[in-house]
Amino acid sequence: MVPILPCTYISSAVQRNGENNQATDGFPIPTQRDISGELDRSCQHHPDPSGGLRKQCRQRGESTMDVPKTRWATTVDGASIAFQELGHGDTTLVVVHPWSSHLEVYWEEPRFAHFMRRLSRSLHIVHLDKRGMGMSDRIAGAPDVSLLMDDIGAVMATAGVERAAVFGWGGTGGAPLAALFAATYPERTLALLLDGQLHKRWSPDTPDCDTDEEWDDYLRIFATIWGDDDHAIQCAQMCFGNRPEDFPINDTHLLHWWTKMMRYSATPSSMLAFSRMWHETDIRPALPTIHTPTAIIFKADAAETAPQDEDQRSWKEFNVSHIPGAKLVEVPGAAHVIWMEDPELYVSAIERFLKSVRDEEVELDRMLATVLFTDVVESTKKASELGDQQWNELLDRHHAAVRAMLARYRGTEVKTMGDGFLATFDGPARAVHCAKAICDAVKPLGLEVRSGCHTGEIELAGADVGGIAVHIGARVAALAKPSEVLVSSTVKDLVVGSGLAFKDRGEHELKGIPGRWRVYALDSSH
Repeated sequence: MVPILPCTYISSAVQRNGENNQATDGFPIPTQRDISGELDRSCQHHPDPSGGLRKQCRQRGESTMDVPKTRWATTVDGASIAFQELGHGDTTLVVVHPWSSHLEVYWEEPRFAHFMRRLSRSLHIVHLDKRGMGMSDRIAGAPDVSLLMDDIGAVMATAGVERAAVFGWGGTGGAPLAALFAATYPERTLALLLDGQLHKRWSPDTPDCDTDEEWDDYLRIFATIWGDDDHAIQCAQMCFGNRPEDFPINDTHLLHWWTKMMRYSATPSSMLAFSRMWHETDIRPALPTIHTPTAIIFKADAAETAPQDEDQRSWKEFNVSHIPGAKLVEVPGAAHVIWMEDPELYVSAIERFLKSVRDEEVELDRMLATVLFTDVVESTKKASELGDQQWNELLDRHHAAVRAMLARYRGTEVKTMGDGFLATFDGPARAVHCAKAICDAVKPLGLEVRSGCHTGEIELAGADVGGIAVHIGARVAALAKPSEVLVSSTVKDLVVGSGLAFKDRGEHELKGIPGRWRVYALDSSH
């Protein structure tokens, strides 16, 4: 989680003073000090901007120690990755925290607990400690980012999640890792939500980021006070900046919780290794390959309170401009730490975006198609006459004949239902021709089939299809006589000019379908 804010915080933390590189701007080279005295002085200038959110959480009866069960997933290379689940929503949201985390210490802070519980009210939440951090396997140095992506995949697999929305927050290991996962595994990513800087190293086209020298100066100071309660205020300011909106340093519980989080999540050497790794990792080439619906979340009210807001907005716009189709989602709020203030507006924005993605998927999973149903006439009687073995052999030959005709007329087999078939076609004329060919192909086997076609909008559900058009097709087929091809009026109207001729079979009530439907039989004499 270090640092979770844009490079401007870090750059201002270590500034050049003449020719000597000295820490200024409220970040002196660390010396031992009395934290109590410092708190007394700081509280005069930094009231708690959260409006007593921690107290409100307690008044609501929210116990910070009611921690979700921690489980472990095993990666392909044998690493154990700690994760937790909460909530039972239909959509899974994988939360990728900044690089430094400890799942169970997180829950000791009421603001975090309140945020996660609100998030889980409508969503199934999965979050994890990446390898090298918290309760996951520790390692020497920092892992390759591909291994960190494997961690997410292993957790999803263990949790039984095939596809999820991925939410990365924080510029060091949160948002960048989530973006890389979406780029690498689009088939597993329903949506991507980002709140954090994706690129942190100075380059000619990213002049607001830190140079290697500025970053090393920052880390040199930070490593000497990592997790030290005697320097709790310095630790908080070097991570979160000086704004009370981002970290109310008059909150002694929050200060000591944060230094505990630092100690429990990583050692100073691990902090150095991970911070340098993410500083040197350039994910910009991967960003244009992201085709997943993406939201760049931005606390709009920070514009009024943060002196570095133009830099804040610039990296949000950088993220939007580098990911095709990314949407900037502005949320009222002043704290850059996502869980530091009341979560309602922020979480509501996440819910609205995910709902729009799900609604769009429903629309995209609908297509116009012609469905064909076939069914063997008097199959039960035939099976009784032949016995199981001979019937199964005959059924295999029937299936082979049907599949040959589907291939000839470019139909897609959806599924078999005993002795029946459901197939789809992108053209109604081909479906009708295929139905007639199937009737003719199975006659030499001593079988007759009834078949029916309807054209309408179908819903894709994996390899299956659904929707009212499928039900209509099934009801039309059920009306057909042996070796007869029945079609709905929709099909008849669409194949005008194809040379196909039909006979009117009158209006019928189709079970479960409103109204009366006129059906037509293929006239094979033409």
